[in-house]
Amino acid sequence: MRASRLLSTLLLLQTRGRLTAQQIADELEVSVRTVYRDIEALSASGVPVYADRGPAGGYQLVDGYRTSLTGLTTDEAAALFLTGSGATAAHLGLGPTLEAAQLKLLAAMPREQRSTAERIQERVHVDAPGWFRDPEAPPHLDTVAGAVWEQRRLRLRYTKWDNTEVDRTLEPLGLVLKGTAWYCVARGRERVNAYRVSRMDAVTALDERFERLPGFDLQRYWLEWSDRLQQTLYRSGFATVLVGPRAAGMWWMLGPVAERALRETAGEPDADGRVRVVLPLESFEHARIDLGRFGPDVEVLDPPELRALMRAQAAETLRRYDGS
Repeated sequence: MRASRLLSTLLLLQTRGRLTAQQIADELEVSVRTVYRDIEALSASGVPVYADRGPAGGYQLVDGYRTSLTGLTTDEAAALFLTGSGATAAHLGLGPTLEAAQLKLLAAMPREQRSTAERIQERVHVDAPGWFRDPEAPPHLDTVAGAVWEQRRLRLRYTKWDNTEVDRTLEPLGLVLKGTAWYCVARGRERVNAYRVSRMDAVTALDERFERLPGFDLQRYWLEWSDRLQQTLYRSGFATVLVGPRAAGMWWMLGPVAERALRETAGEPDADGRVRVVLPLESFEHARIDLGRFGPDVEVLDPPELRALMRAQAAETLRRYDGS
């Protein structure tokens, strides 16, 4: 256990540079006192690690020191071949790079690890996009990605959710692939926001470079932004609906929020096999379209306004199919 922790400490210093004892402790989930002991053990074994004192201090390796030891277990090495999506890498212009990296990793592995990794590749394929949804490949994704790598400002025209167009100059901080859609997290004039890349047009990477926000955590920002977006979208209250067995089997078409509502709020089936579900509403119009696709397999009980919309839609559909 301690040998693995010492190796992890060494690799952290090698990949991240100067780190404080508290940062190492947080990363490895150990106490600061344990970090002190581990650093002493590394130094005693000949690893050239030294400490800088003061507010900006920390531990680091002597410049130029590298260890060729990876310390990968068989399972860790094999798992690396499940982390990359070939389609995702191709969209970012990194397809050949990913293939070359995997080939080099295979060549560097001992025979046992190489055999396990090859079995993973032969027997597991990751196809991330959902059914009937092709992954987005926005025409300007490569330009946006290049600006992210090189920290260059972007000038573009952006189509907002209400179809209004605005001109923006952004500092791209990162890219996120959510399902099949690419988003660019970027800083504008006032704040950081997420922009759907497929809504970007007339994109130009400027020669101007920018400094990244100190301590910006892309993953944490995305989780917080997604949570805020969901709370903003579902602000029209709730609907109580009866969901028949056939509709329940296709309920996934409405997305994860509706799936969670079915899973968490569904009561006991009635005599017709229908279950009562409390569904968050983005808007009455969205609900009319979404629930209308199920026809008589879904019945809205409440609120009365949405029930009236569904009744009017059914009447109009009947009128159009009536032979008169």
